[in-house]
Amino acid sequence: QVQLAESGGGSVQSGGSLRLSCAASGYTYKTYSMGWFRQAPGKEREGVAAIDSDGSTNYADSVKGRFTISQDKADNTLFLQMNSLKPEDTAMYYCAAGQTSSRAAVARRGYTGMSLWGKGTLVTISS
Repeated sequence: QVQLAESGGGSVQSGGSLRLSCAASGYTYKTYSMGWFRQAPGKEREGVAAIDSDGSTNYADSVKGRFTISQDKADNTLFLQMNSLKPEDTAMYYCAAGQTSSRAAVARRGYTGMSLWGKGTLVTISS
């Protein structure tokens, strides 16, 4: 059974950093694109960062220059390094896998192209 499990969320002050991890079991990253999504209360889920199986990455405009997605294929782990965090980054963050492109994943409604989801990890940024 394929499973994705996020960790690393927490509460930090504005300007701080967090590193999220997503451990995958039951399949390989080699054939899927992977992404980080977030959803704040009352808002639609949005793609934050995504990476293709060849390592190409794409980011939402709101996080470019602050967030970095990476993966360790040997350990089947996906990461999201988040720096210069802002209160508007507060959300539940989800790891997902799918066969859409990383570019499509961070576009509007990109979450519809992802087929596997973790349960999420909460990120709270205080001002």
